[in-house]
Amino acid sequence: MASPTIGRTVHYRVTQYDAERINKRRKDAYKSGAYAEENGTIAHVGNDVAEGQIFPAVVVRVWSGDLVNLQVLMDGNDTYWATSRSEGEDPGQWAWPKVVS
Repeated sequence: MASPTIGRTVHYRVTQYDAERINKRRKDAYKSGAYAEENGTIAHVGNDVAEGQIFPAVVVRVWSGDLVNLQVLMDGNDTYWATSRSEGEDPGQWAWPKVVS
């Protein structure tokens, strides 16, 4: 398989910890009312996230081998920075998109 390079799109499987962090930011935005303000503030808004869900992610840094930093594109207006993640099929890992024929 190809080596990861900056700008490539991969699939990232969310961990329980990732989901908790993402959901907390989104709940805090609703609690504070920041999501509804029209003053230029950007609030984290989107659907709830659960462990094991897969989202597209862009490789933003390559370390060694298959270890990368990712900007995960969430189902909402925000992204999630997943750092030092390796290739695989488990939560917390990234994988190449499967080819559908």
